[in-house]
Amino acid sequence: SINLKKCVIVGGMDMMVQGLELAKKPHVVVATPGRLADHIESCNTFSLEKIKFLVLDEADRLLGGSFDKQLKVILPTLSKEKQVLLFSATITDALDKAKHLAPGKVFMWEAKDESGIATVKELDQRYVLCPKDAIDSFLVEVVRTFRTTNETGSIMIFTDTCKNCQLLSMTLNEVGFINVALHAMIKQKERLAALNKFKSDHIKILIATDVAARGLDITGVELVINHTIPNVPKEYIHRVGRTARAGKGGMAVSLITPYDIKLLHAIESIIGTKLIEYKIDDEEVVTILTQVSVAKREAEIKLDEADFYEKKIINKRKQLLLEGKDPKEIDLILQKHKKTSKIAKKKNRNIT
Repeated sequence: SINLKKCVIVGGMDMMVQGLELAKKPHVVVATPGRLADHIESCNTFSLEKIKFLVLDEADRLLGGSFDKQLKVILPTLSKEKQVLLFSATITDALDKAKHLAPGKVFMWEAKDESGIATVKELDQRYVLCPKDAIDSFLVEVVRTFRTTNETGSIMIFTDTCKNCQLLSMTLNEVGFINVALHAMIKQKERLAALNKFKSDHIKILIATDVAARGLDITGVELVINHTIPNVPKEYIHRVGRTARAGKGGMAVSLITPYDIKLLHAIESIIGTKLIEYKIDDEEVVTILTQVSVAKREAEIKLDEADFYEKKIINKRKQLLLEGKDPKEIDLILQKHKKTSKIAKKKNRNIT
């Protein structure tokens, strides 16, 4: 309504279309660091020299080291006379250092909860102690137990890696819990489609990596399950923050193995509250153990036969090209990588 031109620059979308949008000199550019750095390095049809405001949302993640390479490409192309605004739900050492390294006076505002608790009081936080080799069966029983009192509530399940996320999604679909998956190995259009199905309540379960722990405002999520506990305690805050939003209630259940006790204590220390046990029927877990194990093994075989890491290989090829590697040398590197993966898969099958 105020005639602002904007463009969205993210991976998984057509670079030519995005390049044309950047060339039209938009007032606002909303971008992920990786794709914006790709545009800066691959063409010169646009300039960011007139940018007067640099906003870093999820600043703790962007300044945590994972995006240093991309930021080194982006920052020199911006005007020196600009205002930098950093937003974060958690304050990290990297953000504290950034404050002290800034050349001018830094204004800092922090919303503090008088209770000193990092998570909202409306959130019911629980844990389930389970053996590592039966964690998937315990997950199924947690969902089943929750469904006995809430048949329609939306559920988000967080796990550690893209492959585990896909395996878990396939396994739960096989045992009757229809769901969609969200992780970095899925194409952008498929990610948006999965999110739309979940947001519109067509599908009640979303299984995701930490790619869904930030930036999603989905109303009505009533249960968050940590299939694997995050190694960084502050990531727990982001995950469970997907529920109990805007004053509404919600529950978070974390599956804890004996190896995760220290992580659990670290999380309890940082959030300022103790998690209580979520009661499930252990006998029911035993009855579904074989069914869940077979379903997961079938999912592993299907995933091994599919080219799951195709996107990763494409990105690796692009990175090697940007580093100036010879195309023939790149092909040899990627062929070696594929051969190693196939040997590992064959060994895994023989062991099973």
